[in-house]
Amino acid sequence: MTYSTEDFQKAIAVIRERTTLEPQIGLVLGSGLGGLADTIEDAVVIPYEDIPGWPRSTVHGHSGQLVIGKLQGKTVVAQRGRAHFYEGYTMEQVVFPIHVMIQLGISTLILTNAAGGLNETFRAGDVMLINDHINFLGMTGVHPLIGPNDDSVGPRFLGMSQTYDRELRELAIQTAEKNNITLHQGAYVCLSGPTFETPAEVRMLRIMGGDSVGMSTVHEVIVARHAGLRVMACSGITNEAIFELDSPVDTNHEEVLETGQVIVPKLITILKGVLEAID
Repeated sequence: MTYSTEDFQKAIAVIRERTTLEPQIGLVLGSGLGGLADTIEDAVVIPYEDIPGWPRSTVHGHSGQLVIGKLQGKTVVAQRGRAHFYEGYTMEQVVFPIHVMIQLGISTLILTNAAGGLNETFRAGDVMLINDHINFLGMTGVHPLIGPNDDSVGPRFLGMSQTYDRELRELAIQTAEKNNITLHQGAYVCLSGPTFETPAEVRMLRIMGGDSVGMSTVHEVIVARHAGLRVMACSGITNEAIFELDSPVDTNHEEVLETGQVIVPKLITILKGVLEAID
């Protein structure tokens, strides 16, 4: 299916019935990380099922709510849970919320995800600031900008060498240093899921330059950059990748959610610091 401006406006109309706030910054909160939304003040909470066209979250750890309110003096709109391509949604459906937030007027998008650590120096519970990505879905033809281009939104051919805003990354680094939080930097690899990676796939992704791996984020980032938004993204490292065949341990979603609870306080501190410093 192809969404029209009218489809986005129907969603916006419902949101504006609930609040008069004009969000400046969008937040997308991944698996087990929705607790960040609890820190939003004067929050208006809208279940996804109340918003026309908005894809429902079906994964445990994604509660499926849009939260609008104040955080560090900024007006934010936060997705408490996201839809994924592996849930059976089309790429258009997956990025529908980003289009709506863009038309609500945000100028900055900050995303979090739960990811596996490919870099051998990473440990479960660490945070990685994304400074680049490898878009396997896009390379295989599943790309959010495939189809007719709206020249009023962005260019047909989008440059991606400055995807993750340097100033926002610097603010995140400064905040982490000030609060004694270890903050790695690296490239995030986006796969479709829902299976976790085999040891051979892990070794391949590491050789290719990946530092963390997950099943989201990149398509949302592309849509935001197409519209000219500033973007920052962080991976919460919820599990260490398994390089060896016949390992006695295996990756599972319960581990992802449990480790997410360790990561949330670190991300709250980093994101609040960035939001406070944004001009």
